[in-house]
Amino acid sequence: MKSTLVATLVALAAKEVAGHALFQQLWVDGTDYAESCVRMPMGNSPITNVGSKDMVCNVGTKGVAGKCPVPAGGTVTVEMHQQPKDRSCGSEAIGGAHWGPVQVYLTKVADASTADGSTGWFKIFSDSWSKKSGGAVGDDDNWGTRDLNKCCGKMDVKIPSDIPSGDYLLRAEALALHTAGQANGAQFYVSCYQITVSGGGNASPALVKIPGIYSSADPGIKINIHAAVSSYIAPGPPVYGGGTNRTAGSACTGCAATCKVGTSPSAVATGGKKPASPTEATTGTVASADAQPAADSSPQPDTAGACAVSAFGQCGGNGYTGCTQCASGLTCKAVSPPYYSQCVATS
Repeated sequence: MKSTLVATLVALAAKEVAGHALFQQLWVDGTDYAESCVRMPMGNSPITNVGSKDMVCNVGTKGVAGKCPVPAGGTVTVEMHQQPKDRSCGSEAIGGAHWGPVQVYLTKVADASTADGSTGWFKIFSDSWSKKSGGAVGDDDNWGTRDLNKCCGKMDVKIPSDIPSGDYLLRAEALALHTAGQANGAQFYVSCYQITVSGGGNASPALVKIPGIYSSADPGIKINIHAAVSSYIAPGPPVYGGGTNRTAGSACTGCAATCKVGTSPSAVATGGKKPASPTEATTGTVASADAQPAADSSPQPDTAGACAVSAFGQCGGNGYTGCTQCASGLTCKAVSPPYYSQCVATS
C-alpha cells in the first residue's frame, strides 16, 4: 500500500511581499507528524550563494531525533504557504510573484538524524516551466511555484520504487526567479526532512554533490523572466528514471487535490516527540550566511499609520500595487528595472 507524506513548509510573508520564512509540518499516510522529523530552518532570508554549504539543508539546521516512515513507490507531498500557521486554500501559497521551479532531491545516509548531507544526491522530482498561451513575458507562464498556489500549496512527489531501503534526507527546493536577471539574484528556499524508506530495491542512481550542482551563471538560474521566455530548463541534473517530471500548469491531482488539514490525529515519528498543537507550534525560517537579519516579512503599520515592507519584500515595479514604503533602515531598490523593486538595507 502506498503512503502519502505531506511535508509542509509555511512561508511567512504577506501576499504582496516575498515569501521568505518557512514553517514545516509533515504527514504520513494521512497521519499528522508535524515537525517531528523536520530540520527546521533558523533564519528568514533566501539563499543566494549557490556555492554555500547552506544549500544542503539551509542555514543552521541540525538533525532531529525523528524519522518518518515512507514506503518505496509511495508519494511525498510538499506543501508551502506564506503565512505562519495559515494553510487556508483561500490564501495565496507563495506571494510576491516568486515564480520558478520546484525540485526535490534524495540522499541515502547511514542515519538521517545525524547525516550532514555530504553524501551524493539524486533528483527525484521537478515541476519547472511551460509556455502559457498568450503570455507575453515569463511572468505570465506556468511555473512550479504557481502550481503550488493553484493546488493550495501542495505538490505530490513520487518516491522511486526501486531505490534501496534505509534512511534518507529528502531535500525540497523552491527557486524564485523574480530578481534572477542580475548576478546572484536567484533566491533558493531549501529544507530537509528525515525519512526511512522501506520495501525498496537495489537501484544505484547517479549522484551529485550539494553544493556543486549549480553555477550562478546557469541559464536556469540567471534569467530575466520579466522578458519573453522561449524555453527554460531547470538547473541541476536530470530527474532520476524512477522519479517525476511534472508539467507546469497541470491540474491538481492526488493529495494535492484532496488532502485536508485537520483531518487526522497527531502521531510521533520513530525516535521523535509528539508534535506541538497548532497553538503551540513554533515557526522556523530560511536564511543565508550573508543575508539581512531575520525580521517579520509582513507589511507592518508604522507610527504614522503607513505600511512598511521588510527586507527583500517587493516595494515597486511595473504593475505592482502594494505597499511602497520600506521599514526603517531599508531602501526600495530596483533590482530588475523596471519590473521589480525590493527593500534592501540602506547603504
